[in-house]
Amino acid sequence: MNAFGMVIVGAGETGARAAEQLREQGWTGKITLVGKEKEAPYERPPLSKAALLAEETPTPVYVAREERLGELNVDWIAGSVAVRIDRSAHAVHLEDGRAVPYERLLLATGASPRRLAMEGADLSGALCLRTFADALAIRERLVPGNRVLIVGAGFIGLEVAASARERGCEVTVLEVGPRILMRVLPPEIAAIVEERHRRAGIAFKLGTGIVGAAREGAWHAIKLADGEVLRGDTLIVGIGAAPETALAAESGLAIDNGIAADERLATSDPDIFAAGDCCSFPHRLYGGRRFRLEAWRNAVDQGIHAAKSMLGETAPYEAVPWFWSDQYDLTLQVAGLSHDATSTATRQSAGNTIVFHQDGAGRLLAASGVGAPSLAKDIRVSEMLIARQAVLDPAKLADPDVKLKSLLAD
Repeated sequence: MNAFGMVIVGAGETGARAAEQLREQGWTGKITLVGKEKEAPYERPPLSKAALLAEETPTPVYVAREERLGELNVDWIAGSVAVRIDRSAHAVHLEDGRAVPYERLLLATGASPRRLAMEGADLSGALCLRTFADALAIRERLVPGNRVLIVGAGFIGLEVAASARERGCEVTVLEVGPRILMRVLPPEIAAIVEERHRRAGIAFKLGTGIVGAAREGAWHAIKLADGEVLRGDTLIVGIGAAPETALAAESGLAIDNGIAADERLATSDPDIFAAGDCCSFPHRLYGGRRFRLEAWRNAVDQGIHAAKSMLGETAPYEAVPWFWSDQYDLTLQVAGLSHDATSTATRQSAGNTIVFHQDGAGRLLAASGVGAPSLAKDIRVSEMLIARQAVLDPAKLADPDVKLKSLLAD
């Protein structure tokens, strides 16, 4: 069946990295990359930052330009959607009627922005950020004096808020939770980030939900649960993303908070793999607990790992999760996952703050940091300690006079 080749559905970061890795691993057969966007594969992190702030009209930061795909002899089918998988015939059917045969198939379908859903609400004109086209649409609205309402105080909402403020907009961030960054950062770190946003002039409405939305001419009028009505020229929604699973589900593949993959990133069909934002997988470092990760590093690493698995490698995917965000002059980085942490230790040095998360046995599960770019070195060492499942003295973790790197020898 080798003549059928490798097919990748999803031409984003994950899909492009997988295509490159298949060639690097020596695959000489056919590779087909199917993407619903007409742009060549590009990076998503710049969309909430550089693309909004650039003085001139921006262009995508490409992962692999069309010329590069040609060099790799990748058959790139742009602007097309896969609508069905015929697993028995090993073929992917596209919306234009074409059928693309595969030996192995990778689903890298990503995720779509979650939408606000309220009965009777008029949310027409609300913007989300996922694609380069979305970034251009938001950029047009970020003019000095424009009043911007942003729903959601996660990484995307806050990055867009920072960019909008730097463009001279009046910005209010709405969050139903009691604080910002509830899902990704501990309170100590989130407080530092919130203070920086407030110092820049961002207004927050925390701990109150939205109960209504209407259009008043060009204005968006948002009614909060406490009765207050906020009005803005622009409404941006950043309340997370839902994995794109429709194609996999219609094909009978197992779904569990995304397309369910095993430790090799194989789905319930051994000839179909899944990687990136669309899939969940068990992680050895966390007792085999299943996670779905929306992060640039994960998209890159899983694309590479999935390609190797498609070629027969059996190693499990067990990279330490890593997340990052830049907001104003602050660098935020998180290594690992803190879900099962029972205690924390906080280190402060040279303007950087790191919170270490440990389980009951003292094993390091995660490290969350904020500060200057120099923070990256300590987070990188933390990654290595997490990968080693190191059991550490919290007093040493908290002591800035103890070099983190020295703990690798303990």
